Amino acid sequence: MAGLRPAAVLVPVIERPDGPRVILTQRTDELRHHPGQISLPGGRAEATDTDAVATALRETREEIGVCATQVEVIGFLDDYPTTTGFRVTPVVGCLPENCRYQADGREVAEIFEVPLARLLDAGNYDRRWFDRDGLRLPYYALTHEHRFIWGVTAGILHHMAQRLSPVT
Repeated sequence: MAGLRPAAVLVPVIERPDGPRVILTQRTDELRHHPGQISLPGGRAEATDTDAVATALRETREEIGVCATQVEVIGFLDDYPTTTGFRVTPVVGCLPENCRYQADGREVAEIFEVPLARLLDAGNYDRRWFDRDGLRLPYYALTHEHRFIWGVTAGILHHMAQRLSPVT
């Protein structure tokens, strides 16, 4: 993964009465890169970020208004290389049940939650293919309600499902 630009996302898990959920965002349609797509809060590292945690927490505050003091970082998933030249470090963090969030409106059009149990069931993911620059590349996808989650976001979540699935 040498030569890839560093980036980080937060996999924000929030406790709810019906079980834990993961917070996802839908990007605004006005963005130049990945408009309208479903994503985890995050983005490219800036020079002032000390590490991947700092990047993920800064981007989370900017995009959904959750302060770093509200996030208990509990671990990391493997770095995820993207076809657009980034090495994304997924940071897993727990948020308190009373945590409030709000879409910034510039980058994030909507915020929604998906039950963690749904995301941890690897059977909910489809493997699909797309062609880019003469290559046939795989990606994962899943749906939740009316939303289509795919690409890097689904890949990271699928990896989490694989890591956390019980060994049979």
